[in-house]
Amino acid sequence: NLSLRRFYLHPELSKDLVGTHPPGAHSLVAVSVGYFLEDFVDMLCNQKLHQSWELLFHHSVVIVCFGIAVLLHQYVGFALVALLVEINSIFLHLRQILLMANLVHTTCYRLNSVVNLGTYVVFRIATLAWMTRWLFLNRQNVPPATYAVGTVGMAIMTPMNIILFYRLLRSDFFK
Repeated sequence: NLSLRRFYLHPELSKDLVGTHPPGAHSLVAVSVGYFLEDFVDMLCNQKLHQSWELLFHHSVVIVCFGIAVLLHQYVGFALVALLVEINSIFLHLRQILLMANLVHTTCYRLNSVVNLGTYVVFRIATLAWMTRWLFLNRQNVPPATYAVGTVGMAIMTPMNIILFYRLLRSDFFK
């Protein structure tokens, strides 16, 4: 994940998530906006709304929040933290591929289920909790409109991810 690499190579980034961003970080967030826009349009055109409304909603929130970072050239570090969530997406997507290939009863699926759950806790739940905490602790340094967007974004994303975690647990571990 390029976001994780940015934090490793530029530890000063973790001290200032608002105004500091290393070379390429702004571009990474801008490309991510493009990806989420493309995926949003693809889902609108190729999937039924009742199948994709949650992801469309998720993508809308990400596009708005990342779009602010790209347009203002601020909060790029915060957006990079949010991109850490996507590390887990590798295993969520692999899970979908294995399901579509009817490989549910394989060692590969079981192993992926365990890794998926572990990365889900670390890179989704813990990251979102950390972001919520950071936003709350830094509220005096964030303009009210940006703070409102961030707070609403976290208030939407956190329950969505907790619900998905419950579904994964139920589906892969408590059948």
